[in-house]
Amino acid sequence: MKKLLLMGRQGAGKTSMHSIIFANYPARETMGIGYTVGVDQQLIRFMGNLTLNLWDCGGQDKLMKHYFHQQKETIFKDVEVLIYVFDVDKQGMDLEEDLTTYRVCLENLAELSEGAKVFVLIHKMDKIQPNQQKEVLERKKQEISSQCSDSRVNVLGFFATSIWDETLYKAWSSIVQQMVPNMQFIKQQLKEFSDLCDADEVVLFEKQTFLIIAFYDKHERGMMKYERVSNIIKQFKLSCVKLGANIQGITVKNKFSSTIQEFNENSFIMVVYSDPRISQGAIDYNLQYARSNFKLSPDSENSQ
Repeated sequence: MKKLLLMGRQGAGKTSMHSIIFANYPARETMGIGYTVGVDQQLIRFMGNLTLNLWDCGGQDKLMKHYFHQQKETIFKDVEVLIYVFDVDKQGMDLEEDLTTYRVCLENLAELSEGAKVFVLIHKMDKIQPNQQKEVLERKKQEISSQCSDSRVNVLGFFATSIWDETLYKAWSSIVQQMVPNMQFIKQQLKEFSDLCDADEVVLFEKQTFLIIAFYDKHERGMMKYERVSNIIKQFKLSCVKLGANIQGITVKNKFSSTIQEFNENSFIMVVYSDPRISQGAIDYNLQYARSNFKLSPDSENSQ
């Protein structure tokens, strides 16, 4: 079980993003979610052999003081990952208070959870004009980076996010990938499957959240387009649920062919292939073989 702290000041958008990713809320329905009072703990089984112990910590001033004093050891001990959320719109004294809170969080982690991984989400980027987002992100990164000088914690990434597009999935997928054991082993299996099928791309999605666990692209392109697919498919999946239907697979044929199918009890898999000589039947056959042989670790019998 891996402890994941989700922290940030009141109104940063922590609970909304957590609800979208893990509770399948559509973005438009998060507007009515109230502030978290205290700490909302949730155990999330992820990819079968990974359980996330998610602590969504309310960000009111009095709660923050409580976390840093009376509850310090309870909150900050044995933490695997801290996700700290900044509202991109905060300026002046509000920003200074946010930076101070972030710095104290890192100090407590260094003391009680040495080696913890830290990810920073600069959230609500939809408030910023698209042509200004890159500049704003770089400025925020510099302001935030100045708060961390302790080598006992590892600040591994900054992400610009919004609940209204795929950036939220990109951030959370990248974070979860840091927590999944045996990631290189899983990626190697995807490469071997791609080679077997002569596929261009193979992507493994976690079944409930549709976050990307791992992917192989023989053309070595980036992950962002998969985040877009993740977002679209999850919305389609939610629509199916509302209609009482159960999504088991999707196949698309155009200049290329793409199939998304249930892979095992924990995941969906997407296979993309452009060679017109490859039949869908051959892909289905190879997927059936892969299902019975895929492993999450070198020591496991199979993915189940």
